[in-house]
Amino acid sequence: MDKAWIIIGVIVAYFAVLLIISYIAGRGSDNSTFFTGNRKVPWIVVAIAMIGAPISGVTFISVPGMVVGKGYAYLQMCLGFIVGYFTIAWVLIPMFYRHNLISIYGFLEKRFGNSTYKTGAWFFFLSKMLGAAVRFFVVCAVLQLLVFGPLNLPFYFTVIVTIALIWLYTVQGGVKSVIWTDTLKSFCLIMSVILCIFFVMSNLGFSFKEMTTAIANHPTSQMFFFENLKEGTYFWKQFVAGVFMAIAMTGLDQDMMQRTLACKDSKDSQKNMIVSGIIQFFVIALFLLLGTLLAIYMENKNVEMPAKTDDIFATVAFHDDMPIIVGILFILGLVAAAYSAAGSALTSLTTSFTVDILQAHKKDDAEKLTRKRKGVHFFMSIIMGAVIVIFYYLSEQDAISAVYTLASYTYGPILGLFVYGMFFKKPVHDKWVPAICILAPCLSWCIQWALKQTFGYETSFELLLMNAFLTLIGLLCISGGKKETVAQID
Repeated sequence: MDKAWIIIGVIVAYFAVLLIISYIAGRGSDNSTFFTGNRKVPWIVVAIAMIGAPISGVTFISVPGMVVGKGYAYLQMCLGFIVGYFTIAWVLIPMFYRHNLISIYGFLEKRFGNSTYKTGAWFFFLSKMLGAAVRFFVVCAVLQLLVFGPLNLPFYFTVIVTIALIWLYTVQGGVKSVIWTDTLKSFCLIMSVILCIFFVMSNLGFSFKEMTTAIANHPTSQMFFFENLKEGTYFWKQFVAGVFMAIAMTGLDQDMMQRTLACKDSKDSQKNMIVSGIIQFFVIALFLLLGTLLAIYMENKNVEMPAKTDDIFATVAFHDDMPIIVGILFILGLVAAAYSAAGSALTSLTTSFTVDILQAHKKDDAEKLTRKRKGVHFFMSIIMGAVIVIFYYLSEQDAISAVYTLASYTYGPILGLFVYGMFFKKPVHDKWVPAICILAPCLSWCIQWALKQTFGYETSFELLLMNAFLTLIGLLCISGGKKETVAQID
């Protein structure tokens, strides 16, 4: 019971700071502030925010635990991320600024037509809603285990409370609040991981040199995997998938690009993207180093390995031999990651649904647009909460893998649409595009199943490329439609 109240105290304290920052950032805000931050946010602030932006509660919990089964294979993908970020900086960002887009999917309307535009927006809605729910359910599950469960409160109560808090701090300031709170998140994440490494090292009686030697010699610290092409951890599968995963999940994701497009111009936005992308690699490496150290701790202290690797960090953080400060740091990092990630997801979902699906910015005055935007924001909160509860009872996969598997199916068609729109000039039959984008994931699933059954080939995150390629082939097959206006990329 004491543990539960300590955790509640940490959450209340962090959220109080979050609300203060959100209030300051949201003062005098309007619809433009909510959607684009008025394009006045300094690039260095956005860069700091972007360091922590891709790091959700899933990363905080799942990445340290995944070293047990996959070593440091994730860093192979992170190397690909860096290449992807450079591609975003020099190809996508100038195009988005040139078209002065509120939502990046507005490019699809200019290039293809309304059906394709709505298709891209709906696929983003599905991608972000599922992805955000998967990420946040991990946090809700941990809070249920450590806090609300011991207090005999049901899981849906945990979800209601956490979603309500997120709604509260994002409803007014939108992306501007998200950027400034993400800056706080980045600081809390990095400091909590570094301090956790320090305290675990001290508890084991290691010097810094002894710790680095122990980590380097531990079997979980293998980074490169070139041995078996059929394995999901094979280097080139991870690296290439990382390049395109970054392009799809950052460059073609309204959530991530909404922050980036808050910079005053494309040059500032490019600097933000490159700097934050490189630093993210080292932050992820810290999480993996911590994972190996946690595994060493469990071996030395004879701690039983939990059934799910996602639970390793929490198990060690609250172990009887560990000082309480480690548990507090764990909760601080987890809450910082979770609330900011879910808050930005709600903001981007609200923006995309209001602008892309309802197109309220084209037909409503400022007052009516504000009312509609707030209504959509509330509605998105309810949907996210429902999806979290459903995923909690159905999921058996480690969370980080679940996120990228879902992304491979839902972001693949978006990637295919943008590739065709940017590099192929021939118009397509706009009304047939939704069918192509639905068919591609279905065919990908069949191909994935056939490869596994026939050749024992384990399809990993290259599933994203398969979806994008099938979408591209489908668009080529329906090319030749009439279109009055085609957006140019130069």
